[in-house]
Amino acid sequence: MSTTYVILYCEINLFAIALIGIIRYKTKGLSKMVAQRNFAMTIDCQMLFFVSDTLSVMLRSGVLPYDPKFVIILKELYFFATVLMCYFWFVYFEYLQDSPFVKNRKRVIISSFLVWIMVILLIVNLFTGILFYVDSNGVYQRGPLFIIQYALSYVYVFVSCIRALIGVFDKRKISKRDQLIVLALFPVGPAIAGLLQFKYPELPFACVALSLCTLIMYLNWLDQMISVDPLTRLNNRKQLKYYFDHSVPNPVEGVQQYLMIIDANKFKKINDTYGHIEGDAALVRIADALRSGCRKHRYRANIARYGGDEFVILANADSEEMLESLKTRIREELSRLNAESGVPYELTVSIGTTKVEHGQSLGALIAAADEEMYKEKQLGR
Repeated sequence: MSTTYVILYCEINLFAIALIGIIRYKTKGLSKMVAQRNFAMTIDCQMLFFVSDTLSVMLRSGVLPYDPKFVIILKELYFFATVLMCYFWFVYFEYLQDSPFVKNRKRVIISSFLVWIMVILLIVNLFTGILFYVDSNGVYQRGPLFIIQYALSYVYVFVSCIRALIGVFDKRKISKRDQLIVLALFPVGPAIAGLLQFKYPELPFACVALSLCTLIMYLNWLDQMISVDPLTRLNNRKQLKYYFDHSVPNPVEGVQQYLMIIDANKFKKINDTYGHIEGDAALVRIADALRSGCRKHRYRANIARYGGDEFVILANADSEEMLESLKTRIREELSRLNAESGVPYELTVSIGTTKVEHGQSLGALIAAADEEMYKEKQLGR
């Protein structure tokens, strides 16, 4: 290896390390969030990946004193970081999709079995060289099972890509379609770069691709922070307006669009009696009931927190009877969740609906639905 080549290789890797280091620092205060902890762990793994790769090149080129044992240790760390990074990306993607998978901690732990297989193989490799070794002439060589290291890591990449791609075509997830497209495409760049580096190990394809894709994910996450309500994880007003502007002008033929406004009954009393923390918990239960009710709806639905204890749903339906069924499911789900929580108060909602007609503004529709909701609230009283 020429000195110029080594300097260029190290400069590229150091730039990648600096880039993801900045991202890691910027997300430091958010690492208490479960999803963001996984994002932070992927960056930590990338750091180990980049550093071990850079030091390995410096050793093999003679920039640093050559030590065969140290080369092996660095490559062990390199491939361990690779599979661990892919695992944490997989879990992070599941959180971003609000997947039921990550709600079961046991399943999340079980899904790490490929990481443990890699750990066992790397330990065995220290004594057998089945993955890689340094020959009698001091030259690093690939072992007969070298490809397994890539295969184990790529399983996580492949599964993440497929699950996000399925979500892109799921009508129930239309409000998250842009994000799902990003998730589906994200693994493609690093995967191709990894294959290229497998073919041409002297070129730092993987470090460049990983750092750039991490930056894209960070920017995408910032965009989500702007458009998602932090308490309920529903869309906020900004995202509701975006969805309205894009969906209403392009209705499904033969299907009516409706706007529903949902308001918690006697919510102030819950806050005053049990405190604002319990009030927040009540809002989260309403949000979960809305998600669950809309999940069984035939057509797509966009749910947003409009403000305070008010929520808005934009939904398609064949008839008003179908819409009534949706309202009934929401109330039943809320009753079930409230019973499961064991709280000493009743939590119910009033729901107002209105048809979406061409040319109507979002504000006019909300005002019309709000009037219907107020009538229902008065009847309930």
